[in-house]
Amino acid sequence: MAKPNYAFEKRQRDLAKQRKKEEKRQKKAGKQDTGAAEEATQEEPAVEPEVETPDVSPE
Repeated sequence: MAKPNYAFEKRQRDLAKQRKKEEKRQKKAGKQDTGAAEEATQEEPAVEPEVETPDVSPE
């Protein structure tokens, strides 16, 4: 009978924890960014950026 590979199982658990922790951190960062963006739009009116047209030379 095969012997269980505890090191592999532990590594897989650790990787799963890291992924979950990273997703949670990104989710929190997204909420903070969204909250800051909403506050900025309430304080200042939105300004549309100028669109640059490429220079087209007649042939």
